[in-house]
Amino acid sequence: MLHFIYSQLIRLLLPFILVRLWWHGRRAPELRRNWYQRLGIVPRTKGSVVWVHAVSVGETIAAGPMVRRLLARDPGITILMTAMTDTGLAQARKMFGDRVRYAYAPYDTPGSIRRFLKRARPRILVIMETEIWPNMIRQCRALDVPIFLINARLSERSAQGYERIRSLALPVMRSISWVAAQAEKDAERFCRIGVAPSKVAVTGSVKFDVDIPENVRRASLALRATLAGRAVWIAGSTHEGEDVQLLEAHRKVLAAHPEALLILVPRHPERFGSVADKIEKAGFNLARRSAVAEPGDAQVYLGDTMGELMMLYGASDMAFVGGSLIERGGHNPLEPAAWGIPVFSGPHVFNFETIYQRLLDDSGVKLVANAEELAAHIVTLIDDVGERKAIGDRALAVVEKNRGALGKVVDGIIERV
Repeated sequence: MLHFIYSQLIRLLLPFILVRLWWHGRRAPELRRNWYQRLGIVPRTKGSVVWVHAVSVGETIAAGPMVRRLLARDPGITILMTAMTDTGLAQARKMFGDRVRYAYAPYDTPGSIRRFLKRARPRILVIMETEIWPNMIRQCRALDVPIFLINARLSERSAQGYERIRSLALPVMRSISWVAAQAEKDAERFCRIGVAPSKVAVTGSVKFDVDIPENVRRASLALRATLAGRAVWIAGSTHEGEDVQLLEAHRKVLAAHPEALLILVPRHPERFGSVADKIEKAGFNLARRSAVAEPGDAQVYLGDTMGELMMLYGASDMAFVGGSLIERGGHNPLEPAAWGIPVFSGPHVFNFETIYQRLLDDSGVKLVANAEELAAHIVTLIDDVGERKAIGDRALAVVEKNRGALGKVVDGIIERV
């Protein structure tokens, strides 16, 4: 009964969701492109299709090594990558070009999912992390499409939420073929909300298997060569409410090191313009990545291009990972850690609880309470190159020590298909 009510509500909300999509498309035209795919109207796909669903940029990046490994194992398969956001699809295209197919994920109405499955005809569905949609999962299961939840994480807060709607959640959880959980706590919570213990394995996080493609390394080294003699710190994946704090932190850094450069990379492209305005109103000399390839003598370099955050991390001496000075839950700290540079985050990192704990256990990350504390650490590490290298080495060591989840995940998928 609760599933029926859920489906009816989604149907009723769909016109308003589409209007909202169209409205936001004024500033981000990509949102309006291929909008009909969100209703399940996607190009028909032939062959043995592996549907990989990643909600946005972070999950798409995490899926990258897995997709490459699956293609290497079986070049004859067709990978169909879906995302809920235009930025997620843009990231996927940048990573894979014409090697895979792309579409927006359908909204979770019964009709949209039905149309999508009829056209895409997936052999399996691989969902990154915890993007659980009742109609998507139940209709796949009805067609005998195995469903794999990969790199799965489930906070205590989310588990309690599923328990409150147990009659809706339980049939969905019982439809999942395999859960590759990041940690024991995640596995226990999935079992608690209805996934059979025999279908849950602790594989670790595939995000530790981060790889840096050679072309990204070359681009990063080229940019870094133009910054010789300058201390560079980056604030990646920032959100509204953080940019002003980070600019004030940079003001304190400049007071001690006038040559320092801040690379500021907002999480969402629709904020590029407003963040540029904030930088200029704050009195900083600004250069935009979209306009110039190099920052020149700018004090702040705005990363307002898509798919270049990993490269920009590599051109920096230290990194702050955004979404953590506000209660957003943080973003992936392993991308800068893989470059062997010091990593900082604010106190709100609950979205990456397991990853941060492993970094904290080995002193591979530093959590700061506010931007003032962040500025103090940046200034200290600019002055102390040896300590900066030691902290970066510890961060990289944590990444290297925890690699291996990817192989377990790919083996698990292959075994169950």
